Amino acid sequence: MSNTESKKDYMVRATAADAQIRAFAITSGNLVEEARKAHDTKALATAALGRLLSGTVMMGDMLKNEKDLITVRIEGDGPLGGLLATADNKGNVKGYVVNTDVVLPHNANDHLDVGGGVGKGTLTVIRDTGLKDPYVGTVGLYTGEIAEDLTYYFAESEQTPSSVGLGVLVDAEGKVMAAGGFIIQLMPGALEETIIKLEENLTKIKSVTDILRAGHTPEEMLKLILEGFDVEFTGEMPVRFYCNCDKDRVERALMLIGSKELDDMISDGKEVELCCQFCNKKYNFSVEDLKAVKIKAINSKAKRDELKN
Repeated sequence: MSNTESKKDYMVRATAADAQIRAFAITSGNLVEEARKAHDTKALATAALGRLLSGTVMMGDMLKNEKDLITVRIEGDGPLGGLLATADNKGNVKGYVVNTDVVLPHNANDHLDVGGGVGKGTLTVIRDTGLKDPYVGTVGLYTGEIAEDLTYYFAESEQTPSSVGLGVLVDAEGKVMAAGGFIIQLMPGALEETIIKLEENLTKIKSVTDILRAGHTPEEMLKLILEGFDVEFTGEMPVRFYCNCDKDRVERALMLIGSKELDDMISDGKEVELCCQFCNKKYNFSVEDLKAVKIKAINSKAKRDELKN
């Protein structure tokens, strides 16, 4: 049994200092290992994607409604080629990294060089709350290390002073030993003495990987960071790597590619295999399936045109 299999993945939320601080913490080793296996990532891509998945699923817990979704997209000029993660407010998260097999020398701290893998670029957060236009906020990448970039995003785009810490531990074979992190945020009206104390506490935290290596739970992680504050835990939720793709969804995507492209596939006379970008699950469509998809696409377009008229 691996280190991750013996521990459940979950997230906790808490407040401190009479609700002047709100906090989230997560253990996500199984989640990140599932993503690693789904995408067959090497260590650097595993660490980068694992950090993003952990951070995004905590941000998902900030969503208000069940159907709300949050997507975090990182576009950098480094060899990883970009990452994306999407989460709901029920603890489900999925995502991918463009280039899965990047290998770089360790950084100056002898850690996996996620910043070098990501490079320079942008971080974009998309909140889809069911309105006509989703909220979109974009900032430049601060370090490419992901945690620092999310910290910068909260400060610049949402004007919420925050501290984000994320970490992924992999073994010599590249399997995930542990993963997790935290988000600490100051609420409007926080007192100066609260801010100073919190900053002092944060300077004592060396790294999330040290906390993970010590085997601390999310509750223990927050108690370490919020030492000296009255901490009230307000909720707990399981988290998982989960993709809601199915053949019907892939079929609907096929219907949107256009008649010419469908005709070309049909003319080839071969079965088509399509792969979900989020989880790598494969779906096969025979020539007869493709013909049926084309008919559905034609009928769907006819209905849309009829409604327009």
